[in-house]
Amino acid sequence: MSYRNLDIYKTALELFLKTHKATFLLPKYELFELGSQLRRSSDSVITNIVEGYGRSSYKNEYIRFLVYSHASNDETINHLEKIIALYPDTALEFEPPKK
Repeated sequence: MSYRNLDIYKTALELFLKTHKATFLLPKYELFELGSQLRRSSDSVITNIVEGYGRSSYKNEYIRFLVYSHASNDETINHLEKIIALYPDTALEFEPPKK
């Protein structure tokens, strides 16, 4: 089994790709401000899942990286909320996919 089989990884990767692409719709002056912060925090969600999975033989390490991933997820949500409030014309691009 691989981290690629984890539903949480698949979901996080899908959302990372969507938000990464959407950040380039922001005004130019936001590309390196909120856009960059969003790209980095959403990447951190999936990166910490992968790194934690790689350390899964050490339960405490695995849990620690999942906690980091959760914190990065909260940070990502905060960046999304700010972008949606500041740039409502692009809000649809930053809304989570409907399931």
